[in-house]
Amino acid sequence: MTASGTGPVPQDLTVPVHGGGLTVTRWPGPGPLVIAVHGITANSLAFAAVAEELPDADLYAPDLRGRAAGAALPGPYGLAAHVRDLLALLDHLGRRQAVLLGHSMGAFVAALAAARHPERFPRVVLVDGGLGFPAPAGTDIDELLRAVIGPAMQRLSMTFADREEYLAFFRAHPALAPHWGPWVTAYVERDLTGRAPELRSSCVLDAVRADGADVLGDPEVLAAVHQPQVRGALLWAERGLLDEPRALYDAARVAAAGLDPDRMPARRVDGTNHYSILFPPAAAEVAAAVRASAPGGVGG
Repeated sequence: MTASGTGPVPQDLTVPVHGGGLTVTRWPGPGPLVIAVHGITANSLAFAAVAEELPDADLYAPDLRGRAAGAALPGPYGLAAHVRDLLALLDHLGRRQAVLLGHSMGAFVAALAAARHPERFPRVVLVDGGLGFPAPAGTDIDELLRAVIGPAMQRLSMTFADREEYLAFFRAHPALAPHWGPWVTAYVERDLTGRAPELRSSCVLDAVRADGADVLGDPEVLAAVHQPQVRGALLWAERGLLDEPRALYDAARVAAAGLDPDRMPARRVDGTNHYSILFPPAAAEVAAAVRASAPGGVGG
């Protein structure tokens, strides 16, 4: 069953990619194809609440290379590898096009995929990501990732005695605690691997570093959202990764980036932080943006 007991029941499938099989969660529906791309230390179940708001969409969300069920897939890592995996998924499904929904780092993947392959990914919905600001030259990637994503990076070097200790770590997260529920529990548990008393995150540190380096400094990645063939919408959260008032984006920074409002309209989702923008009730607003981007619309 889904987290709320309603909506499409998710199912996992395996897609052949370089080095093995890419595990993809599908929320089946009769409507347009949507591929959802998660953040740097996340997994496919980040999109469970959005999927419930899109019962008529056929929504697929991979566990990206180096995370959760994709942890065993080998390098090379980096955003270009994720783009290749998305193309492999689309080809495996026998489909020519899909709407891309990307959150956080996944939004950068979505923008890069659309910039390189607009005939396959004609529309994107970028959620609290995709619009980048390059890091200063010589920046230590690990140090900057710790500064930006905080506990998400911290947990990669931690072990946990049991499941409850692991869940307690997440329940203390200021951006997640107020929204704790079935969606969050299922999402964080998908990341857990190992055996007690040394349970740990499934995220591969080398994959996180490679992807982080691309988001923070790769010229093609940073330019992708500005390419004329990349069309869709950008939604940003009102608050930050730790639910702090300073968010990743604000109206001034978005305006300074010079996005074409006709090609990539941008708007804030009020009352949300970097994570809760994918949870109820904000999930409905994300779903509405996907619905507006899909050919022929997506039922709600």
